[in-house]
Amino acid sequence: MKKLLLFFLLLSQSILISQTILNSSVLNLSKPAESGQLINAENTKTHEVYVFASDNKAINILKFNKSLFLANQFKDTLRAEKKRVLMGYSFGEDENPTLYWDSENHKSIRIIKYNLETKKSTSLNFDFPANTGNIITSFQKNNAFYVLSKEKDQEHLLLFEFRNDKCEIKMFDFTSFSFKNEKAQNLSFSALVQYHYPIEKIETDDFSTLDKTEKKSKMYVFDDRIILTFDYNINHTQVFNLNLQTSEVTEKIFDTPVTQTASKSTNSFYLENKLYQLSANSEQFLFSIKDFYSGKDIKTISVSKNDTISFKNSPMFLQINEEKPQKLKTTSKFLKQLSTVNATLSAFKNKQITFITFGGFASYQSFGISYNYGQNNIQDSSKMVFFDAALNSDFEFINNSQAEPLAIDNLNYFMSNSKNILMVSIIKLTDFYILGYYDVDTKSYTMRKFTDGFMDQGFGNPIMNKAIFSKSIPLNRN
Repeated sequence: MKKLLLFFLLLSQSILISQTILNSSVLNLSKPAESGQLINAENTKTHEVYVFASDNKAINILKFNKSLFLANQFKDTLRAEKKRVLMGYSFGEDENPTLYWDSENHKSIRIIKYNLETKKSTSLNFDFPANTGNIITSFQKNNAFYVLSKEKDQEHLLLFEFRNDKCEIKMFDFTSFSFKNEKAQNLSFSALVQYHYPIEKIETDDFSTLDKTEKKSKMYVFDDRIILTFDYNINHTQVFNLNLQTSEVTEKIFDTPVTQTASKSTNSFYLENKLYQLSANSEQFLFSIKDFYSGKDIKTISVSKNDTISFKNSPMFLQINEEKPQKLKTTSKFLKQLSTVNATLSAFKNKQITFITFGGFASYQSFGISYNYGQNNIQDSSKMVFFDAALNSDFEFINNSQAEPLAIDNLNYFMSNSKNILMVSIIKLTDFYILGYYDVDTKSYTMRKFTDGFMDQGFGNPIMNKAIFSKSIPLNRN
């Protein structure tokens, strides 16, 4: 359960939302704002869609067939899992769902299998081994549920795979690899991922916001492997391939583009066997695309502070907290602001076009005054600079500023203008997104479909680009 930062810049022109209400089912939840939890899920084998919605008393399960008509439902009383957090789900060979409820101290999981035909459930407790250490993340893949952790006092990662009522533990050993910063100082793998640069899971088929991609350690999950990228050393990106079948770990090193003066910040993003790298300071901006297997440069771009960025498809923006973004008129001003944050980029492919957001992000704490009590208080603050660009299939920059809105743009715009929704969860199917949420006014679960492009008139949709997503709204991305 993640928080995704979303914000939309309002413009005078109007375009139209491509969205359809698929279903609405009455759910009288108790105190949904306080204790409600919701996950949308697809059984990747049958392509049926499930909804798991709970309050402080019961779990509601709705099953929709692949045509997205309600086919079955089940309501079960919460027992030992009442005070637990719903981590995720899996589907067994019998196609029934299993839910995983995390304990408050993250030391155990309550596993409950629900049978929608018999309207019964069975449960058991799973206690993590004593050497498990900190949980890094959890995720679903191919109807299985996974928990990735850092093994305590060891240079290992542990992956727990829950599938068909069984748990298999896989160990990935990093003891043979060295980790050094740009000053050639040694770092332990344990310290790297536990204390200095926690690993951020990146969605491989979705747009990732800059607050996620600015992290120096990233994780990309695929059917047969996990890719880890580390950008803690400004001289290179250190990449590891974790084979999910053999537990073998292999390493690749990709040198970062070298600026004329020392780089202030570097970062990378992995997409479809390509590594996108960025180096930046107040004087220069360098971008490169490298082939993941050969390491060869596919494209390299250099921009100095006196140049015009000809390949951008949006203005250059500076945004502080949730305030309206300000346009930066020159490359010099953009680079100056970029040098004060963590440089980053995000890439997302839709059909034959790769959309890229270039920029940087930083979060920090600032002091504010409470006028009610006349006291100083600490506030969470953020700063972001960015612009958008697009590449065609030949990795050439193209003018895409007048393109139709993407499905995720339409979805996020709808959410930013909806005030009666709680417990939001999003899943991406073949060529569209499903937004599921609890409607406070109608006390019902509502499912909406969002596609690329325009639709019926009547809704103003002043979307400019995906990069302007910076207002905190809680989303479950499953």
